[in-house]
Amino acid sequence: MNIDIDFATADDLPQLADLLAELFALESDFTPDREKQLRGLRLILDEPALGRLFVLRIAGQVAGMANALITVSTAEGGKVLLLEDVIVSRAHRGGGYGRKLIEHVLDWAREHGMTRVTLLADRDNAPALDFYRALGFDGSNMTVLRKRLD
Repeated sequence: MNIDIDFATADDLPQLADLLAELFALESDFTPDREKQLRGLRLILDEPALGRLFVLRIAGQVAGMANALITVSTAEGGKVLLLEDVIVSRAHRGGGYGRKLIEHVLDWAREHGMTRVTLLADRDNAPALDFYRALGFDGSNMTVLRKRLD
C-alpha cells in the first residue's frame, strides 16, 4: 500500500475538516464546527511561520493529520513545537500509520532545530495517551488552563 506523509494543500482542507470532526467527537472540550475548523486550517496553511499541517495519505487518500504549531520556549532558548489535532481515520487505525505520522513530524522538527515537542491530548483518551507514551512522550507537571476571549 502506498503511504505518503507531506504538508497539506488547499485541496486537502475539506478532508482535514472531516478528520477534525471525527477527533472533536472524541474530545469533551471541543464541538465540531466545520466553518471554524476550515478557517483555522486555512490560517495555518497560508502562514507557514505559524506551523505546518502534516497529512498522511494512503493510496492517495487523506487518512490522517497532525497540526504542528511553531512557538518559542524561553526554557529551551529556541523554537519548539506544539503538536495537536493528531488523528488517523477510524478506518486506518491500528496499522502503525499514527506512529509513522508522529515520527515524520518529529524528524521534521529535529531538522528545523526544534528542541522540544509539547503534545496536547485529551486526558480521558487512555488509548491515545498510551500510544503517545509508547512513542516517548512523558507527562508534565504543567497544566493547561484556558480563557475564552469572546
